[in-house]
Amino acid sequence: MTTLAHPLWRPTSGCSPGCLPLPGQSPAVPVPQQLGRAAALVGMLGLGIGLAALLPLLPTRERYAGTRAWARATARACGVRLEVRGHLPRRRALLVANHVSWWDILAVLAVAPARMVAKHEVGRWPLVGLLARAAGTFFVDRSRPRTLPVTVGRVAAALRAGRSVAVFPEGTTWCGEGAACRPPAGFRPAMFQAAIDAGAPVVPLRIGYRCGPAGEPTTAPAFVGDETLLNSVRRVLAVRELRVTVEIAAPLHPARAADRRTLARVAESAVHLVPSSAVSSRPALEPVLCPEPVPAPRPEAVPVLPGPEVVTGSAWPGARPVPAGPGPDAGSASDRGLPVAA
Repeated sequence: MTTLAHPLWRPTSGCSPGCLPLPGQSPAVPVPQQLGRAAALVGMLGLGIGLAALLPLLPTRERYAGTRAWARATARACGVRLEVRGHLPRRRALLVANHVSWWDILAVLAVAPARMVAKHEVGRWPLVGLLARAAGTFFVDRSRPRTLPVTVGRVAAALRAGRSVAVFPEGTTWCGEGAACRPPAGFRPAMFQAAIDAGAPVVPLRIGYRCGPAGEPTTAPAFVGDETLLNSVRRVLAVRELRVTVEIAAPLHPARAADRRTLARVAESAVHLVPSSAVSSRPALEPVLCPEPVPAPRPEAVPVLPGPEVVTGSAWPGARPVPAGPGPDAGSASDRGLPVAA
């Protein structure tokens, strides 16, 4: 595996509490309904801890189905609707996504059950940390950058074993609206090395949030500034008709000699909706991607996930077609970013 040398890394974004909606600005449900959602969320977290302890004993298919079912049930219990656009490849992959909220984790698990990569502080959070450890999360210690190659090696081993792994390579959360608020470092390349070493595809995901009858974009789920996790959870549970959309881009197939930094830039372009024509015109693209043919889409291969909460469709413009495939107060957003990669 390629040697990785990184200084201590603590990413930041330009977001602040000013990026969040003002009280009363987002459509809200009545207080009794908010309390009901909170109780349901705590119950689903407890159920998730028990499920995570049981998952290693189940066959792969049942393990994936159980994780997906739990994530979708948690979303429904909290009044959140899931929409999926695009199709996942059938094989294991490194899933990379933009990072807006702690809710991003549930969105990814509801679409593609995967082991997560997270900063080690998450492991100490009440309930959430217990669930993360039980689910086999890979933890990154930002204060010990020399351990990063070991974590990358473990992620590569999981990919070789047929497990998908999900990471948020921005390393911090931001409001999701406006280029000025993005994490300045962009996608960090370290975890892309795991996909190269394992010969696994990289699948870019874009996560977005809308609310209200008109489906207006919202920053309500964002976890930014010095806000505590408890306050963020309260705000999310109060939003009326919150919808999370997961858009799946075509997979990137890295060659053995691919450069992880170039691969990270290409994946970031896909996540942030840069047209594929602009991406493919970059000279660095050729040595990154294997010339693997992609089959044309079949009209009958439309749904990705069953269930009334899922709306399927094509990936965003320019993406290549891919075949259909199978509460306590803790932490603050000042060192935000749940799953990370340096």
